[in-house]
Amino acid sequence: MDPLDIVGDLDRVKPAYQPIFSAITHTIAGYEVLGRFYNGEEWISLGDFFHDLEVPAEFKVEVDQHLLHIAIREMLATDQTSFLCINRNAKQLLVNDGEDLLQALLLFEKEGFAMNRIVIEVTEEDIDEDFENINHLLLYYKTYGIQIAIDHVGAKSANIDRIRQLEPHMLKIDTRIIGSYKEEGFQDIMYSLAMLAHRIGAALLFENIEDDFLEYFAWKNGGRYYQGFYLAKPAFELGSTETVNVNISEKVSEYIQREKSLIEERLGYILSWEEKLKQLLPQWKDPENVDGFIEVVTSNFNQESFRMYVCDSNGQQVSANFRKQTTSWQIETDRKGSNWAFRPYFLENMMQMKIWKKGILSDIYSDIETRELIRTFSYPLSSSYYLFIDIQYTFIYENECLLI
Repeated sequence: MDPLDIVGDLDRVKPAYQPIFSAITHTIAGYEVLGRFYNGEEWISLGDFFHDLEVPAEFKVEVDQHLLHIAIREMLATDQTSFLCINRNAKQLLVNDGEDLLQALLLFEKEGFAMNRIVIEVTEEDIDEDFENINHLLLYYKTYGIQIAIDHVGAKSANIDRIRQLEPHMLKIDTRIIGSYKEEGFQDIMYSLAMLAHRIGAALLFENIEDDFLEYFAWKNGGRYYQGFYLAKPAFELGSTETVNVNISEKVSEYIQREKSLIEERLGYILSWEEKLKQLLPQWKDPENVDGFIEVVTSNFNQESFRMYVCDSNGQQVSANFRKQTTSWQIETDRKGSNWAFRPYFLENMMQMKIWKKGILSDIYSDIETRELIRTFSYPLSSSYYLFIDIQYTFIYENECLLI
């Protein structure tokens, strides 16, 4: 497909709209504008044209401006209130210092199309290549109310600081990168992105959702917006529901019931562990006899745990480590006297147990010694001493409720 044929015959170029769904309303909240070209037989994607590095940026700007004009006029004509996502790479945006796009949007603003309904998508790679210039321009756009989205977030992990500086309105995550990492690696990246989004007030938009698993993944990981062929394919008509494949309300209802069931099951474990320890609590006497008490506890948590110990209220370990080796428990006396108060949330959890007089199950974390993902169940023996029961990964893995 010759780029000159496209630029020279814009009458054969028009936008297709891919719906973006809201996690809040379960309806279409916006559309991404995609270019299509009629080759004489069918309408084909302009993706190759826009991704071709040999095509001059000025050509791409001309085609993009054409698509933008049609899209906004169609939105005005059909009284759409949704937002409009437009893709621009760094070179396109920097043509004429970005004034072509801004002036077009200012004209449409006078016709009633608010600036905050435009979302400019740039890729994480773009802000990496020419950060100073692109950051200055995007911050300038933001002063007019234009929203900014960073696309392909997570493809690189070194740009988090730059994304934080830009403070975009949306972080767009391509679900296809899930398979690029080991499960725990991707979960770490997702946790970092979720924290970043929370800190800067950005919404997470998950794209390329191709099946129910990815939709559930997007919902479970705090996605505010969803996009993908599984949900709806691009269409030439705005507001068309003919290409919508999934009833999101029904799907989310299924996810909610599933999650509630898993949470209830996990809370059941916590209550049963608490009951076990309440029955054993009369055997707790003082720190001088702590190892004998833990020995009694091990037989009651033989299936779940691989390590136990007791600390005082300042985080200092007053017992040995009891560690399970295959079928028996070994005593590691060298751990006695260690202080664990430096660990995040350690003192917070300690004070909660003291006040509430209840056990606490930690989030999943990577154990310092074994490097395996574990959880710790903590329980107050008194106002001054606390029992820590480390739950082994094999038990967590076998019980899905402990993985959430």
